[in-house]
Amino acid sequence: MKDYTKTLPDHRVKYIGENDLFLEIFEGDALPEETPERPPLLFVHGAYTGSWMWSKYIPHFISKGWNCYVMNLRGHYKSRVLDLTNVSFEDYLEDMKEVLAECCVPPILIGFSMGGILSQKLAETVELAGLVVIDTSISKEVYEAVPYKEIAQMTPGTFMPAPIRDDYSSIDESVDDIDFQRKYLSMESLEAFKAFYYELGSNGGISIDSSRIAIPSLVIKAVNDEEDDKRGKVTAEHLHAAYMGLWHTTHTGLLVGQRYQEVVDRITIWLLGMYD
Repeated sequence: MKDYTKTLPDHRVKYIGENDLFLEIFEGDALPEETPERPPLLFVHGAYTGSWMWSKYIPHFISKGWNCYVMNLRGHYKSRVLDLTNVSFEDYLEDMKEVLAECCVPPILIGFSMGGILSQKLAETVELAGLVVIDTSISKEVYEAVPYKEIAQMTPGTFMPAPIRDDYSSIDESVDDIDFQRKYLSMESLEAFKAFYYELGSNGGISIDSSRIAIPSLVIKAVNDEEDDKRGKVTAEHLHAAYMGLWHTTHTGLLVGQRYQEVVDRITIWLLGMYD
């Protein structure tokens, strides 16, 4: 198995706050003096995962001169181990605020999956330089516009167990990509999941007041049918964001799969459109 965390360049780490949130800080390569000053990028992982999930992305962005802050929510990866049974969606928002305080200037927030809906909610109330959401969990507004035709109801216990990655037939993930995830995937907070996950009977989902998000934004979506594409486009319309739907890709493949570079390239073009 190839462990992509082992190929990351040297960087600083910090433990933040009472929950010892594990934060990795990567310094971008030096840029010409005439380059406009750039905000840092703050990466927010999805459920079951951690900063390790961004391992393929980080080298590309630091090579382009971006400082990267890669956080871990409480109880995830190398943050302090704690009981997740009572951790809420709001607790995760507080974690993000703690890490935001470590950034010298408002960052560009990049969130994946659960991290995407957290990032949207946070963007309502904090100052940011920009917002990127990658295959985000959908908001109440998007669900109402494009509801799921079928929802397989789940009845877990007191937490969400880690997904079992034993299927090696992924359309865009190699055996190494899947084994890498299997090594690090961990349990997730059921209480946090209930806030936005419709398979758990979410009570209306997370509402996003897009009138309060007046920053450049980009939505990227894994697309395998017209409904996927429509949800991505409605999310982008709701956020007044640019949009890219990447056909024939998987949710996790967008970060660690064989076509991740296409996502990195799209984000890079969007970033350079503002700061080059």
